[in-house]
Amino acid sequence: MLNTIITINILLPIFYLCSFAVYLYDFLWEKKLLSNAKRIALFLTLLLHLFYLLARTIEYDHPPITSKFEIFSIIAFSICFSYFLLELLTDIRGTGSFILLISLIFQLISSLFVTNNYVVPEVLRNRLLGLHVINALLGYSGITISAVYGLLYMTLYKNIKSNKFGLIFDRLPSLEILERLNYFSAVIGFILLTVAITIGIIWLPAAFPNFSYMDPKLVGTLLVWLVYGYGIIRKTFTDWYGKKVVIFSLVGFVFAIVSLIATNTLAKTFHSFY
Repeated sequence: MLNTIITINILLPIFYLCSFAVYLYDFLWEKKLLSNAKRIALFLTLLLHLFYLLARTIEYDHPPITSKFEIFSIIAFSICFSYFLLELLTDIRGTGSFILLISLIFQLISSLFVTNNYVVPEVLRNRLLGLHVINALLGYSGITISAVYGLLYMTLYKNIKSNKFGLIFDRLPSLEILERLNYFSAVIGFILLTVAITIGIIWLPAAFPNFSYMDPKLVGTLLVWLVYGYGIIRKTFTDWYGKKVVIFSLVGFVFAIVSLIATNTLAKTFHSFY
């Protein structure tokens, strides 16, 4: 099993690079023959990555969350999976190269520096903890993808206002579709953060005698959840649309990044009580 894990760890950046290359080639030259091929390439990459994460979990008897380089691999998978889910829901396939580049970078760093660690604290072997962390990372991945679509929206908006009708104008979806992708990504992120917070609130107090609801990471994640929840409610039930929604999502993303940096500074481990 160990040799298989090492081999797949080497192969994963290559698979991500191939998927990114196919999406980028199709974006630049719009080859219809690649429309289904790139989705198949992405699916195979996700399948291989899922097998890799499961194999590491079985081989080392802990979820792959015990080091930042293991977590980088989960981030790569989370971003890629969130995009794949979004593509299936909307059938819009022209923006994958912008998203997959992020996954490629995270997985390349992970593959280069990840270590094989059998000795970890017992609490890190808990499957519920792994589910909690993975859902949180998936949630933040959805928020990240939402921000990418927000930036693409603003880029296209600026080009249209400046009467620049080049490659970006020709290849990107319309402003309306980019806004929809921005919104759907935020919704996916919000739902997965909800699952992560729910698991944390139910399981963490039972697992840690020193648990505190004022834990910086719990408070930070809850604040991000409230910000995006407010934005989703405003978008759903009021006349929010277009640039207002996109700017709000970008501000929310900046808030989420600042929150992550601040809470990781305050809590040296994955939670301050551990």
